[in-house]
Amino acid sequence: MVKLDNINRKILSILQENSSITNSDLSKEIRLAPATTLERVKKLELSGIIKGYVALVDQKKIGKAITAFVEISMKNHSASSIKNFSSDIAALPEVLECHHLAGDKDFLLKVITEDIESYRIFALDKLASIPGIGNVCTFFTLDTIKYSTGIPLD
Repeated sequence: MVKLDNINRKILSILQENSSITNSDLSKEIRLAPATTLERVKKLELSGIIKGYVALVDQKKIGKAITAFVEISMKNHSASSIKNFSSDIAALPEVLECHHLAGDKDFLLKVITEDIESYRIFALDKLASIPGIGNVCTFFTLDTIKYSTGIPLD
């Protein structure tokens, strides 16, 4: 774990809210010289604390109306089975997130598709073709109450 000072915490908070802020505006907000601010941001990038910058896209506005959370139980828990499953899942563009879990279920996926028919095709043609899957349980999102990409820095 990297220890962050208050200035780096403020930089990260600002960048999580607006990653397209100019260095000049960022330096004004944190009250440091632009060169010093840029140096700090570069160090955060080089250390891997800042992994990248993205544009957040409204999935419904681009025709991806369905969000599903999918619990997966594996038939076999060998290292090679887990590795192969992980590799196969990583290749599916509908899968936004895949979490390896402790507990009753082995994996939790976040999947987006255009509609229920698209999800059916995904589940039957893509997901079901992955070797080693035992049980699959899908939950469809009715509404998103909270959505955040920012990590609390407190």
